[in-house]
Amino acid sequence: MARDQDVQLVGFWTSPFVMRPRIALNIKSVHYEFIQETFGSKSPLLLQSNPALKKIPVLIHAGKPIAESSIIVEYIDDFWPSAPYDRALARFWGSVVDEKFYEPMKASMGAEGEVKKGLINQGVEAIGLLEEAFGTLSRGKAFFGGDHIGFVDIAFGSFLGWIRVAEISNGMKLMDAGKTPGLDGWSQRFSAHHAVKDLLPDTAKLLEFSNVVSAKLKENQLFEDHVVNYI
Repeated sequence: MARDQDVQLVGFWTSPFVMRPRIALNIKSVHYEFIQETFGSKSPLLLQSNPALKKIPVLIHAGKPIAESSIIVEYIDDFWPSAPYDRALARFWGSVVDEKFYEPMKASMGAEGEVKKGLINQGVEAIGLLEEAFGTLSRGKAFFGGDHIGFVDIAFGSFLGWIRVAEISNGMKLMDAGKTPGLDGWSQRFSAHHAVKDLLPDTAKLLEFSNVVSAKLKENQLFEDHVVNYI
């Protein structure tokens, strides 16, 4: 097991992408130092560690930085190996989460009217795909990864806090026992898992943060550069 000083993670509490490696590290029982960025600025450590993209999260292991949440989770799984699973299929569904669910839902924050409605509908459609995928990938067990949290669980589960915010903001349920029974049960098990429960952000605080970001996005599209991976 790595020593505390060997592993650092640069991130911010609201970011679902930062939550991904934090969950993965918890599952592997890896001790790490969480270095929190200041919203609206980029620290010298972040700029030095990820000069190409200048965004969180960044894992620093033994002085060597690794960027991008999915790559970091793969690295954690490779360096601290566990029982193997179908990696190619899991990574495919992880990309579905990011492209079909996250992208339209994020875009909806700065949108209004029919445009906003259309983007949210795209997110709802993606959730329907993930409901079907859960039935296939879980093979009737607790998680996408079977008996244990896997890559897809981390990829989608990191958004649960923001899903709750979206439900409150838009006055609609994105997941419930009636429409998505598989994901509804999964979300409860995932949220209660020892590697996850202390990382989920407080819904009220996240909603407050979301309202600030939404207002700024509507006022100034240039602001989007400052919120990359914070939402």
